[in-house]
Amino acid sequence: MAKRTKAVVLGVGAERGLGAAASRRFAKEGYHVLVAGRTGPKIDKVALGIRNAGGSATAIVVDGTKEEEVVALFDKAMAEDADGAPADLLVFNMGNNAAVDFREMTAQHFEDSWRVGCFAGFLFGREAMRRLAPLGRGTVIFTGASGSLRGRPRFAAFNATKGGLRLMVQSMAREFGPQGIHVAHAIIDGGIEGERLLSRMPDRAEKAGPDGLLNIDAIADSYWHLHRQHRSAWTHEIDLRPYKEPF
Repeated sequence: MAKRTKAVVLGVGAERGLGAAASRRFAKEGYHVLVAGRTGPKIDKVALGIRNAGGSATAIVVDGTKEEEVVALFDKAMAEDADGAPADLLVFNMGNNAAVDFREMTAQHFEDSWRVGCFAGFLFGREAMRRLAPLGRGTVIFTGASGSLRGRPRFAAFNATKGGLRLMVQSMAREFGPQGIHVAHAIIDGGIEGERLLSRMPDRAEKAGPDGLLNIDAIADSYWHLHRQHRSAWTHEIDLRPYKEPF
């Protein structure tokens, strides 16, 4: 019997979140998923849920801003071991946003935003290319936002972070696409119907109305579709938004 292939999702938090949804989607397709995030109890719960549903997953506590921890994650992901064959599907899903008056923004806030959403993406992308380029295959997906494209008042740090990530991913795609690696960037335009948003704004879903927020499983389906694309017709950038979202 052939071994499962591994997948990696870095930036997994609550069960009702995009990272968790992507992890479940890949496990459903037969992958052994490395569920990676900073909070042990949260990722343990996601991995346990996958195993209880008949899938295969391992929770790994990783701070994506720490080089040695990202390198160790990829050492595990690309090893041929009891969990499965080396990974060919990798998702970077880290990031945070907060509305802050530009005049009141601290240097620490700006740097922290960049470190989590852009620098961590660099570490993830660099290790992915180091491991996948010699193999000439694999899919690497980065989660972006509408803030990747345009600046909004009070979100200067987030916009700079996501804009920087987007340009880095474009550079990676142009360099490594011809080497057989599918590098994709997903612009999430609108509120995600997950725990992070709804815990802050409990009435947001009701105000948005039916399907007015992005469904996490629907986003995960799109990530899977990116991975399954034939290399003669790859998508580099996809934008996802609710049908009623203005743009």
